[in-house]
Amino acid sequence: MPEIRTLPVPDGLEGERLDAALARMFGFSRTKAAELAGTGKVLVDGREAGKSDRVTAGAWLEVEMPAPPAPVRVVAEPVPGMTVVYDDDHVVVVDKPVGVAAHPSPGWSGPTVVGGLAAAGYAISTSGAAERQGVVHRLDVGTSGLMAVAKSERAYTLLKQQFRERTVDKRYHALVQGHPDPLSGTIDAPVGRHPVHDYKWAVVADGKPSVTHYDLVEAFRAASLLDIKLETGRTHQIRVHMSAHRHPCVGDLTYGADPTLARRLGLDRQWLHAVRLGFEHPEDGRWVEFESDYPEDLRQALDTVRADSA
Repeated sequence: MPEIRTLPVPDGLEGERLDAALARMFGFSRTKAAELAGTGKVLVDGREAGKSDRVTAGAWLEVEMPAPPAPVRVVAEPVPGMTVVYDDDHVVVVDKPVGVAAHPSPGWSGPTVVGGLAAAGYAISTSGAAERQGVVHRLDVGTSGLMAVAKSERAYTLLKQQFRERTVDKRYHALVQGHPDPLSGTIDAPVGRHPVHDYKWAVVADGKPSVTHYDLVEAFRAASLLDIKLETGRTHQIRVHMSAHRHPCVGDLTYGADPTLARRLGLDRQWLHAVRLGFEHPEDGRWVEFESDYPEDLRQALDTVRADSA
């Protein structure tokens, strides 16, 4: 039998659209809320309502909860182009190519770091959710560069603690459109789910605290190469912050980049690369640090921008 949940609309959601109210009250994505409201699985005071109908404080919402998603399995599959830059009994550091997810997730059928390590015979920590065991931080599918995965339970616990306490040195290089003002600075703006598009993130008042530090590396006629240090690690944080700052990553069409420039540079993803990763080794506390060169597509795009500015 389906689970039915019934809740009254709180005063703070008076006048909101039904799909927005459902998302806030039940934790659905906006898309999932709209789907439920449009299939008769949501009643307002006993009557079916449309997703755009406005709700009244105190009205009772009766919702047929969606079935939980099927478990996601880790598929051991070699990942071409993924290299191991460090490996011991406690941690493995990989250089992740573009087009590879950190771990399996609903809707993603492509290669993953976890699956690639499994295919290569690496035994990683069993801590964390089944599909992301050992993963202590992630990179977007469209972002390349360095990523650490815990191999022991102790390493998982201590690395997660370092990420929570913000003692890890995570550095990225980003080629952004235009020239930020000031050329070096800090963006401190909360990041959360986009209010309309649930596949995107945005600077929103009720988002989680998010801090990005950036410094100019090189300026070009149409773009700037930035060194970026993350103080926090929100999903899409760099992409969201730079877009909100009106300087999206070159090639990042999701967050407002110029498609003409992306085509001219031969880019089909955002120009964003995790160039450096440093942390205290979970076994003996010594500081370890790793660096990654730009992959070919980013290097060629950078060479073109540099030549155009000569």
